[in-house]
Amino acid sequence: MPSSAELSELLDPATTVLLTVECQQGVVGPDSALPELAKEARSSGALVNVARLVAAAHESGVQVIHAVAERRPDGRGASRNARLFRAAERLPVQQLSGTTAVRVAPPIEVAEEDFVVRRLHGLSPIQGTEVDALLRNLGCRTLIVTGVSANVAIPGAVFDAVNRGYAVVVPRDAIAGVPSDYTPAMIRHTLALVATVATTDEVLGGFKRPRRTARA
Repeated sequence: MPSSAELSELLDPATTVLLTVECQQGVVGPDSALPELAKEARSSGALVNVARLVAAAHESGVQVIHAVAERRPDGRGASRNARLFRAAERLPVQQLSGTTAVRVAPPIEVAEEDFVVRRLHGLSPIQGTEVDALLRNLGCRTLIVTGVSANVAIPGAVFDAVNRGYAVVVPRDAIAGVPSDYTPAMIRHTLALVATVATTDEVLGGFKRPRRTARA
């Protein structure tokens, strides 16, 4: 568990960005293509905690980026080199560009100043997308990673961010995966080795604490 001083140093609003991963209606909403994952995201409180973090980020001046996975109706450009992609093609709910399924899901609110980055291929919200360039242009040093799933996209985002030189914070109660006992195992045995793991309340406290000023 990080100390309050450590989190305060990491979570400077001027150099911190909050990333929500696949928190879209077709994934975590009531009509999800992945009902088991959607149920876990909601029943665990993870989705509500993502919404709390987003609201606090808006209030404290932390930039928010929403990473959304979608595909064209004709499937052009979509990845097919893994079983996961081929299975997704057969799901009753498709993450089609321009549909309700790819809108950020309530209770998360998207503000005018937020970025919504959409990808048509791959597993990661960072690799092969605009996210890394945006983070660098924003002066980001710390990336907070939230959303789904702890099985694939979340660890992918964490690894990609660490490999690109960002410090990463993972609020353990603002991510979800299936089955329910997989997420804490992933956090303990994998994510905690490369990221700072905290709770939503600890991150919210880090947003509110005054920053230490440098001595003259």
